[in-house]
Amino acid sequence: MTKAEVIPQLMGVFQRYGYEGASITRFSEATGLKRASLYHYFPNGKEEMATVVLDYITQALKEQLLAPLDSDRPPIERLRAMNQNIDAFYQHGQQDCLLALFSMGEAHELFQARVEQALKLWIDRLAAVLVEAGITPTIAHQRAEEALVQIQGALVLTRGLNSTATFERLLKQSPERLLRHE
Repeated sequence: MTKAEVIPQLMGVFQRYGYEGASITRFSEATGLKRASLYHYFPNGKEEMATVVLDYITQALKEQLLAPLDSDRPPIERLRAMNQNIDAFYQHGQQDCLLALFSMGEAHELFQARVEQALKLWIDRLAAVLVEAGITPTIAHQRAEEALVQIQGALVLTRGLNSTATFERLLKQSPERLLRHE
């Protein structure tokens, strides 16, 4: 197993147990690798694993979630395409957001700058599409922030209520809400 092949398993451990609950034993069980192999790939242990996972998430954010925003299609179509990718990325609301998990507890101190960078990237790219659609920059930025708040909230409700209905409804309705002119 290569280092790149290990990353999804590491993500799963962080998603299930959070940063504090993730351990070398759990990483070993998830990957099937012995502790020595894990330390071979990640000499600095859990912190390095989390850094690699955050890099992977940031790249996925760019390539999967935000890529549709860069097309030349109409803004409403770009927002819908982004939401389709969000739905797939978060497995219809069943997958925890690692950016949220890495923004709490001990992980917050270690990774706050990386989490902030990823979230700002998402907000800025989303706001740019809204500005292109005729929304003022200030309102576009506020709406982009609110969109991320709603996505995160819908992910919490999906787990707490054991229902994807809120997440699905949010993704369906948000493009029109984001583009509304007041």
